[in-house]
Amino acid sequence: MGLLEGKTALIFGVANERSIAWGIAQALHAQGARLGLSYAGEALEKRVRPLAESLGCDFVEPCDVTGDEQIAALAEKAAQTFGQIDILVHSIAFARREELSGPFYQTSREGFRLAMDVSVYSFVALGRALAPHMRPGGSMLCLTYYGSQKVVPGYNVMGVAKAALEAATRYLAHDFGPLGLRVNAISAGPIRTLAASGVGGFKTLYNQFASLAPLRQNVTIEDVGGAAVFLCSDLSARITGEVLYVDSGYNILGALAG
Repeated sequence: MGLLEGKTALIFGVANERSIAWGIAQALHAQGARLGLSYAGEALEKRVRPLAESLGCDFVEPCDVTGDEQIAALAEKAAQTFGQIDILVHSIAFARREELSGPFYQTSREGFRLAMDVSVYSFVALGRALAPHMRPGGSMLCLTYYGSQKVVPGYNVMGVAKAALEAATRYLAHDFGPLGLRVNAISAGPIRTLAASGVGGFKTLYNQFASLAPLRQNVTIEDVGGAAVFLCSDLSARITGEVLYVDSGYNILGALAG
């Protein structure tokens, strides 16, 4: 019997088979969770539906997370389909490509607003919409990156957005705690995903990572999936408001030489 047998998970952010959200979906499914997937825009539907079918998932719905009406409609449909929900996974981030190169101070006002709306506020909005449909003991999970804590050249406005996302995680954990709902984040090391391809200098960062991190290994979507299972299961029943690093120990380093 899997750790998540009898639980239902709603996962936002699957783009293709290399997505962190897909690694999490596979891991939750392997532990017995029933899945619902949501994707952003028609262009991704042809990639996401076959992945969902491979896991026997027939709840595959689009959702523009910049629109409260779409979020409310999806939450209602999920409640009608599943009854109560146990797990919410938010693996959504976006910034314009031009904001992810050059100096951070060149970030446009609209680019800043858009990155914060899609990458941060969407977690708040999804949590608000889905909390009434979640069982006590449920878990909300988002994905962040170490660029929230230290400067990663090229990550720019996404680093600021991830810092805000981590702060939002703590505030949501405080708000939803009395309902028996936990809210946590996973900070994953660099992984070759569709989103990462837009970050200036990512290839160099990725190629150097394994030689610098204490474990001398790159991080995979399977690694993140395993951590997600822990944070979404009863094994982490008293953990909330935390950021769990899945980065081969990179975040502990104070210097990169040696």
